[in-house]
Amino acid sequence: MKKIKYSAHAVIAASLLLGAVSTVQAAEGGGSNYASGGDNFLMGAVPPPGFYTLVFGNMYRADKVLDHNGNTVTPDDFKLSANVVAPRFVWSTPYEVGSGTLVMHGIFPLVDLKVEAMGSSERKTGLGDIVFGPGIVHHHSQNLHSVLGVDFVAPTGDYDKNDGVNIGRNYWSTIALYTMSYIDPEGLNWDFKANLIFNQENSATHYKTGTEFDVDYSVGYGLGNDWTVGVSGYLYKQLKNDELNGVTLADSKGSAFSIGPSVKYMNDKNWLFTAKFEKEFEVENRPSGYAFRLKTSIPF
Repeated sequence: MKKIKYSAHAVIAASLLLGAVSTVQAAEGGGSNYASGGDNFLMGAVPPPGFYTLVFGNMYRADKVLDHNGNTVTPDDFKLSANVVAPRFVWSTPYEVGSGTLVMHGIFPLVDLKVEAMGSSERKTGLGDIVFGPGIVHHHSQNLHSVLGVDFVAPTGDYDKNDGVNIGRNYWSTIALYTMSYIDPEGLNWDFKANLIFNQENSATHYKTGTEFDVDYSVGYGLGNDWTVGVSGYLYKQLKNDELNGVTLADSKGSAFSIGPSVKYMNDKNWLFTAKFEKEFEVENRPSGYAFRLKTSIPF
């Protein structure tokens, strides 16, 4: 049986979070060092100076991988599942940078990844690739907030090019990002997070994933009782083809779109809880499935 190769980020959507078969060329293994759709409401809102912990919980399931024409390339019994708990530690500093303030954060994803196909299965668990970086926070008004930042993804997750399943991707990525949130407890709420992802080469396979672009989004309405309901998802587009041993691979760009219902609860003590379900559509060169995601914030 031909070995099927995956990475955890292909299924964490990261975030952390997706993978694909070796016959599909797109962002090595069909995955990414960015967890598309991993966040929800309040993406661009940073609380007052202090230390905060957020915990992301992600459950992703896929039963097929699609090529660049949208055709299924996996067997009928293919199943890909990832369960991730990802603590995110945030330091909202009092230090001013220009007209904004400095924020620092780090994400440490704990991954349980399993792939089944043609009567066989492989599974790995452990720490995935960690994410860290600084940002500049702006509070434009009581309702409108934004962050301009850069994230770095370090290859800390377990990786072996001879294994069928990996929870790390074995290369560094730099992510330029801009995120904004509009918050109204009794009206329209919206958020977006735009990410431009630059990838280094995987030294074990000499494969370089092309530059990627991703926008996470949410739109909802505040009910006036600490609850907001709406929709959330992501738009992913790979901008450049991949390279193998320095040679460009044609038709290797990935793309996907997701949408689904979303809910947020936040009280005046900064306790936060969000939940959403999202289904993927218009998928090319990636797994196609669905995800259930939770986020909670604990101030201390």
